[in-house]
Amino acid sequence: MHDPAPILSELIACPSVTPQDAGALAVVERHLQAMGFATHRVTFSAPGTPDIANLYARLGTAAPNLLFAGHTDVVPPGALEAWTHPPFGGAAADGYIWGRGAVDMKGGIAAALAAVAHHLDQHGAPKGSISFLITGDEEGPAINGTTKLLDWALARGEVFDQCILGEPTNPRVMGEMIKIGRRGSLTGELVAEGRQGHVAYPHLASNPIPQLLRAMQALLATPLDQGTEAFDASNLEFTTVDVGNPAHNVIPARAQARFNIRFNDLWTHASLADELRRRVAAAESTCKLTFLDSNASAFLTRPGPFTTLFANAVTAETGLEPRLSTTGGTSDARFIIKACPVLEFGLVGDTMHAIDERVPERDLATLTRIYARVIAAYFAQG
Repeated sequence: MHDPAPILSELIACPSVTPQDAGALAVVERHLQAMGFATHRVTFSAPGTPDIANLYARLGTAAPNLLFAGHTDVVPPGALEAWTHPPFGGAAADGYIWGRGAVDMKGGIAAALAAVAHHLDQHGAPKGSISFLITGDEEGPAINGTTKLLDWALARGEVFDQCILGEPTNPRVMGEMIKIGRRGSLTGELVAEGRQGHVAYPHLASNPIPQLLRAMQALLATPLDQGTEAFDASNLEFTTVDVGNPAHNVIPARAQARFNIRFNDLWTHASLADELRRRVAAAESTCKLTFLDSNASAFLTRPGPFTTLFANAVTAETGLEPRLSTTGGTSDARFIIKACPVLEFGLVGDTMHAIDERVPERDLATLTRIYARVIAAYFAQG
């Protein structure tokens, strides 16, 4: 089995904090070209957003086309002095590979590259195609990354049959969980306008806080739904309430609150927004309700033969029967689903985005073996 650890260390050494590439895509491209992939570097831009470098690569021209997707960008490392090993050193120490992106998700990319190299050595060229769709914009606004790169590939006539996204999916140990979908995300804001005045003369003022509370209570009073077979119930969480008032004897002029909803596939952004507006109106609150733009919709890859194939590979390497889940935050799978079914499976996520992010070398090797099993079984099918 090819060793993914040196590839991961090489990737971590590229300080690719969004939107910087810092050479990370070049590392991936070099490994793919060495395996015979045709590669394309594509940069996208949009007003008010940074330019983002992306990479698409394909080996073979026939169907089926198995797609590996992921991102090389990472979140900032935080306080450098707090790290046991430098965040962009890629150190191999104490049985771990250390550094920002080790888990989320340069480790998944390194494992995929090593697994493909192993397959080519053991089985030769696949009876079909293998592709890689790699972005540098997943941890950022996700505007000039996967969604545009996917559109670019589809416009070229690329067809994808199944996708593996190597995001960290396992909560505690390798083999626990495969993600088959994700909840959508909608952020809203309530604003109540009043009239500032002295608390001793309330008749000369208009306090916006009761109006805000009335609207907040209306949004929380009844559950949005009870969940579905594949999804937990949608949940609304208020994330901030603010009146901007440092004085204890002044009625404020304005009060506002912001909330986020992670919603299941019973809702769309439009239907959910309509329901929230209805609740605020029914509460007879004067609050103004607005929503932030969102490109995160709920989606589901319904279990089928590929899900079974993948789960069998996980069980063969870990002894565990993975749970099919739709929990967690958003990922670029929400864009890929429009092109093909997508499963997410990667490393244990307990140190992602944290100081001392690291991956056990044994887990990295296990993920590589799982991917290699999936590739072999996928192209061995009729």
